[in-house]
Amino acid sequence: MQMKKNKFKQAISAGRLQIGLWSSLSDTISVEILAASGFDWLLIDTEHAPNEIPNVVRQLQAAETGTASMVVRPAWNDTVLIKRFLDAGAQTLLIPMVQNAEEAKRAVASTRYPSADGLRGFASQSRASAYGRMEGYFQHAHEEICVLVQVESLAALENIEEIAAVEGVDGIFIGPGDLSADMKHPGEPGHPDVVAKVDAAIARVRATGKPAGILIGNEALARHFTEEGCVFTAIGSDIGLLINGAKRALAAFDDLKQANAQKTA
Repeated sequence: MQMKKNKFKQAISAGRLQIGLWSSLSDTISVEILAASGFDWLLIDTEHAPNEIPNVVRQLQAAETGTASMVVRPAWNDTVLIKRFLDAGAQTLLIPMVQNAEEAKRAVASTRYPSADGLRGFASQSRASAYGRMEGYFQHAHEEICVLVQVESLAALENIEEIAAVEGVDGIFIGPGDLSADMKHPGEPGHPDVVAKVDAAIARVRATGKPAGILIGNEALARHFTEEGCVFTAIGSDIGLLINGAKRALAAFDDLKQANAQKTA
């Protein structure tokens, strides 16, 4: 059995725009639906979602019938968590709250076996290696693993060039939520000061030669940051789609509810 190629890693390395969606519902059916809906990538969140390893495995399995590349976000830059998600079959990881080059190096090392100068523990029969049936997995796994790191604080932004220079970092993801909070504008990623800071960060990431990414649920801002140079952009979340869809569906019947309320008053 041959190793699965990481088409997401290939795409962002080539500068091909990848439009994605955040998945926070921790549900296999929603992942199965969304993975086949035309998005280039879908992120399974375990940092801010009630999601654990066994459930992530089932979500990765559900996504196999779709066309979206799967990205998993561990709860932290933790070697044990990273090892477990890799063994579960994740090929692309988004590591949260990376503040400097040393933390970026630790994230990368956690995805490499000691033979490739890493810290990853060896499991002979994990899902990642097709339970030991995948030819050359242990020698070449790191070639198809994509490491994305999140810079989401003012301190991290100061270190963009050093973080991007770490060998094995495949992309820099700018987290506007935590950044806006760090800038004293919590929940306001569209604040002019935050937008200006993100624009500058995107330009600096691009100058390093690494692809930049972002999550933003506002369509205008998503277009803006993509036009500024983000290569992998998440344009919303499954929860957002559900909330907004429910609002629109209910609003379509407001006139009937109001008319009925007047008749029965």
